[in-house]
Amino acid sequence: MDVTLHLAQDPEADELLGRSPLAALVGMLLDQQVPMEWAFKGPSTIARRMGAEDLDAHDIAAYDPDAFAALLSEKPAVHRYPGSMAGRVQQLCRYLVDTYDGDAEAVWRGVGSGKELLKRLQELPGFGKQKAQIFLALLGKQLGVRPEGWREAAGAYGEADSFRSVADITGPESLTKVRAYKQEAKAAAKAKASGS
Repeated sequence: MDVTLHLAQDPEADELLGRSPLAALVGMLLDQQVPMEWAFKGPSTIARRMGAEDLDAHDIAAYDPDAFAALLSEKPAVHRYPGSMAGRVQQLCRYLVDTYDGDAEAVWRGVGSGKELLKRLQELPGFGKQKAQIFLALLGKQLGVRPEGWREAAGAYGEADSFRSVADITGPESLTKVRAYKQEAKAAAKAKASGS
């Protein structure tokens, strides 16, 4: 994996995301209740604070939980909820160590179909169906991981030029389009909930 991503809108953080499967997974995991750029900058911040150039699932899984939570809580915090997200990142890394010997790319390497890949992604701790579909779309659209039926398995997120999620962000202009889509979706959901 060695591509140029623009999810964090920060060259150093994006470079890590483009070459590190684990960093991309951790960024996706962190992408909730914070701006997308903040979430995807997280893996780079964690690696730097650990004194490493990349994330290592074995190192993170074995890290003392309190010390890891403190690492994510340092200012500026990696997430709005650094303590709980530290636990989730460690849980993800433990799963990757136990299931894939710590090799995050093994989650999608050689997978036969989009349906199977979606299943594997949904098995990851912290990845519900929507997060799994978004990450599957990111793999297909930007990382060249395109097993048969990947667009269908990714649902609406797999549609070309849909600008629905991080899978569609390739720079500032597309980030603006994705933000606008999310704001419209949020407004529509709010209107539906209030019965208007």
